[in-house]
Amino acid sequence: MSTPTTRTTYYTATTLDGYIADEHDSLDWLFVQDHRDEGPLSYAEFITGIGALCMGATTYEWIRHHMATTDEKWGYDVPAFVFSHHPHDKVEGADVRFVTGDVRPVHAEMVAAAGGRDLWVVGGGDLAAQFAEAGLLDDVIVSIAPVTLGSGRPLLPRRFDLALVETLRNGDFVCARYDVVVPRT
Repeated sequence: MSTPTTRTTYYTATTLDGYIADEHDSLDWLFVQDHRDEGPLSYAEFITGIGALCMGATTYEWIRHHMATTDEKWGYDVPAFVFSHHPHDKVEGADVRFVTGDVRPVHAEMVAAAGGRDLWVVGGGDLAAQFAEAGLLDDVIVSIAPVTLGSGRPLLPRRFDLALVETLRNGDFVCARYDVVVPRT
């Protein structure tokens, strides 16, 4: 697990059948749901405690494409570590750091960059699973939407044991916080 002062959280939304994006990496299903910024386990509340974040290349490219097709700007004022095996264009003015390989050394860099604040694994599910397998993911906060996709990008593509800490409702979403259970050796 992370150092006692810095927690690492996979904070995301999922469909009822466990997908974070459809088979075309679209989040259209998410943006039509009622979710209140001031509600429990909201993004607005969560992001205030984040000092650094990470994401995979697919998530990064989705954000860049979304920015290019909307009036939205890069939404993070903290260092963003992007895991990728290929070069990508950098978002101008953003603190984006491209990394590759094992999540363990990058996690240490993220903790240093976070300045005592928490870490956010933005996505996708495979990257979150790598942090969990390394014993570096403390919790999962997930907003579950009342929609099914039937296929797509899974919330977590491998088996993990989680312990339910709390459940709340935010608009159309059931919001849940789980601690990641460290596997027994």
